[in-house]
Amino acid sequence: MSDNFPALSADTLAAANLVGAWLAQDDFSTLAQKPPFEVVVLAGNAVIPTIDAACRLAAEAEVPLLISGGIGHSTSFLYEAVRNDPRYGSLSVAGRAEAHILADIAHQYWHIPRERIVAEARSTNCGENARFSREVLEAEGLAHRVGVVIQDPTMQRRTMATFARVWQGEDPLPRWYSYPGYVPQLHNTAESGLAFSGAAQGLWPVGRYLALLLGELPRLQDSLQGYGPLGKDFIAHVDTPPQIVSAWHQLREDSLLTHALGDRTLG
Repeated sequence: MSDNFPALSADTLAAANLVGAWLAQDDFSTLAQKPPFEVVVLAGNAVIPTIDAACRLAAEAEVPLLISGGIGHSTSFLYEAVRNDPRYGSLSVAGRAEAHILADIAHQYWHIPRERIVAEARSTNCGENARFSREVLEAEGLAHRVGVVIQDPTMQRRTMATFARVWQGEDPLPRWYSYPGYVPQLHNTAESGLAFSGAAQGLWPVGRYLALLLGELPRLQDSLQGYGPLGKDFIAHVDTPPQIVSAWHQLREDSLLTHALGDRTLG
């Protein structure tokens, strides 16, 4: 989706794409083929290509699909995305937990049997997605020695660090593969300014996506202000490469970008 966001300089555009791809953390991108896995965990989000990828993966592998998501501060974005989708628009969404909406998509449109879908409808944030997913996996006796975690690409790396924190100290540790299903890339257009590349539908407005990128890096820091062990201790330590830090500063210091984002929360 485009919201007529102004074109960016070449350096800032490259920085946005670098940060976006790093946050998306696609573990499968370097593998010749996907490894065997026992479960797919989909964290509730509003990115339709990511939701589709999770359903496709679970359907093709014929493994359980655990969907984690209650009603939180971003649930309204899922309601809007489903209403606007030409396939899913007839589904009831108002007042429903994310997990129940996504379970309907998985069953009705991707033909995953109900008995292979597990809905965790209490979680309202990333930390609860991981913690409650573990509780459900263990309570239901679902095998999870190897699994795949799928989340909004802007939150994928943080979600993996949250899963690592929740299982910290366990022996043996589950092997969680990170798979966003979609890695966003932006480009400048002559007609409408900044837009997503490719034909994917059901994405963020461009301005919201950029605000999410800017707000995510501070959360991943292992500092008093960050979410790492030295700060709020919500996530395991994340090593942020120097080029990602530099790219984030390029975004933060671009006056056109920060002006265009206006009053959006960036930190």
